[in-house]
Amino acid sequence: MRRTRTVLAAAAAVVLAAASAGAQAASAGAPAVPASFREEFLLQFDASASKFEALAAAMPAEKYGWSPGPGVMSVARVYAHVARYNYGYPSQNMGVAAPAGVGLDTLERMTDRAQVLALLKSSAEYVRQATRRMTDEQLARPTELYGRTTPQWSVLLQLVAHMNEHLGQSIAYARMNGIVPPWSQ
Repeated sequence: MRRTRTVLAAAAAVVLAAASAGAQAASAGAPAVPASFREEFLLQFDASASKFEALAAAMPAEKYGWSPGPGVMSVARVYAHVARYNYGYPSQNMGVAAPAGVGLDTLERMTDRAQVLALLKSSAEYVRQATRRMTDEQLARPTELYGRTTPQWSVLLQLVAHMNEHLGQSIAYARMNGIVPPWSQ
């Protein structure tokens, strides 16, 4: 019991010291971006993007129009929706220009499997490149996201959370159509 208390006290001291150091750095004008945020974000993003691309590739072309019911997004629309927001969050909330020719308002209309697969890949590469190019100062700048002011790095957290929400949806769609996610086989 005494050892447990000692370990808990030591852990609390480390957390408090880290929080204090972060507060001091922020008040000294240093960017308020968590240490190694970019690398951790890209690690999480890459894991999700690779699963999305693998699942989209495993889904047969004839299933891209499938939907679980009236008024519910089709397979193709879910994939294109994710790609749209991969372009949309950085371009609309972080000031990172989307590539020429990318029309956010039309992406979700794509239904062709090859086009949707290419769109998923290009949107993921756009996120990777944009994230690598952003400075810590830019990531720390405030922006508006869903009616609240937040640092730009928080937009990237929303991006990966959004992707993972729809990855779960896409896994359910795949399994309903007898497709086992490639990483589960």
